Amino acid sequence: MTVPGPPSSDLSAETPTTPTGGASAPTEPGTHPPQQPHSSPRLAEEERIQEDIPWGVRIAASWSWRVIIILIAAGVAIWLISHVMLILIALLIAGLLSTLIRPLHDVFVKLKFPRVLAAITTILTMLAFITGVLVLVGQQLVSGFAEMADQVEEGIYELIDWGEQTAQSFGFQFSGDDFNQAVDEVIGWIQENQETIMSSAGAFGSAAANVGVGAVLILFTLIFFLSDGRRLWDYMTLFVPGKHRPAIHGAGRRGWTAVGTYMRVQVFVAFVDAVGIYIGALILDIPLALPIAVLVFFGGFVPVVGAVVTGAVAVIVALVDQGFVTAMIMLGVVVLVQQIESNVLQPIVMGKAVKLHPLAVVLAVTAGTTLMNILGALIAVPILAFIKRATQYLNKEEWRGDPEALEMRRVQTEEAFAREAHKEAVEAEEQASMETLKRRVKQTVPGLHPDRPVFSRQGSAGASEDPGRSVPVGRPAGDGSRPRRDESSPSVPAPKPAAEDHREDKES
Repeated sequence: MTVPGPPSSDLSAETPTTPTGGASAPTEPGTHPPQQPHSSPRLAEEERIQEDIPWGVRIAASWSWRVIIILIAAGVAIWLISHVMLILIALLIAGLLSTLIRPLHDVFVKLKFPRVLAAITTILTMLAFITGVLVLVGQQLVSGFAEMADQVEEGIYELIDWGEQTAQSFGFQFSGDDFNQAVDEVIGWIQENQETIMSSAGAFGSAAANVGVGAVLILFTLIFFLSDGRRLWDYMTLFVPGKHRPAIHGAGRRGWTAVGTYMRVQVFVAFVDAVGIYIGALILDIPLALPIAVLVFFGGFVPVVGAVVTGAVAVIVALVDQGFVTAMIMLGVVVLVQQIESNVLQPIVMGKAVKLHPLAVVLAVTAGTTLMNILGALIAVPILAFIKRATQYLNKEEWRGDPEALEMRRVQTEEAFAREAHKEAVEAEEQASMETLKRRVKQTVPGLHPDRPVFSRQGSAGASEDPGRSVPVGRPAGDGSRPRRDESSPSVPAPKPAAEDHREDKES
């Protein structure tokens, strides 16, 4: 016995079908089946692709194209800067020198020197000091190398012998004849490539000319950095939006102060290093002690790298002059001086304002050397100190308690109020002038003045005789008499009564 199934109409009502023709799950009574979104196949395919791409891949792609755009912009900026590198180098060196010799310039200003004259005097004093040091070092170098000529020659032969013994210990055959043959080959290569060497010498001459032009530009720029540096910075901040100007101005001042502090501290640290190594060289009776000390002093302006290179020079001179033991003692002196510098002097003198992490210093020096050679190594760390202090000023919002920033904000507010008051006064004056012009136009042009109607029913003649007087027509006077009619004006017939008009029509 079979049970009859439900009718097809009931089945179709209870089991809704999907847009593709298949049956969907039955819905509960009182609920509506989910509606499919109306979308094109292409849009659905794109949505499916987006769902298939992992979220991390999408984030990485978004970061990638933004980083690529930033790198392209940085490359274009570097390419543009390369065309004005001479000017940029002059500005950077002048800026560093101005922060270094600013205290001497302030002394001349306190002595009532004009600012430009004080700047010129400061520069001349600096040049005289550098020239005197170089002359003294040159004399020491000439006399020292004359005394060390035989020792240097002997040291070279000892170095050759040591190289031969070392090569033999590793299984290589190396003798003095091989060294002489190598020297002859070098001389022959130089003779064969004279044209290339001369062209390189010409390029060196061009570079020397650029150095001369850059030196003149540095001195000229340095004069105005010393005399008008603050006004130049004030002018540069005019390109910053007004609401951000106090913060940017304060950040620049704090950064520049940090650079000046860093440069003066580096001078002090380099001087201590030079004195320490000079005393050690004198105790060990190493020749060229003063030139080595001066070299250590100038090398101290390049953090980490300069101390290592100049210390190696002192050790090599000790090795050539007095042997291995003295060289090891000199190496100990160099290491001791550098440890005192990095662990005692810099934390105490430098302070937290311009304290930089050693890793950041090494990376900055490496990047500067890669981009601008030795000059980049000199200016990399001061630029890093400027960025670090300026960023710290902005992040901590120090301008809210900076007196100069607050004063600048007050002056800006007063100037804004003054400009607004002046604008309102000008607008009021223009509005008053416009009202006066409108009144004069109304008084001059006929028919525009509300109290002076020019055209009346009595005619233009009467109006021209007495334009300020209007005569009512067909209106009895207050005493019951008829209004007075001007004899000169044409007579106007009175209207006829209505009965009289009707009689005339009837007669006609």
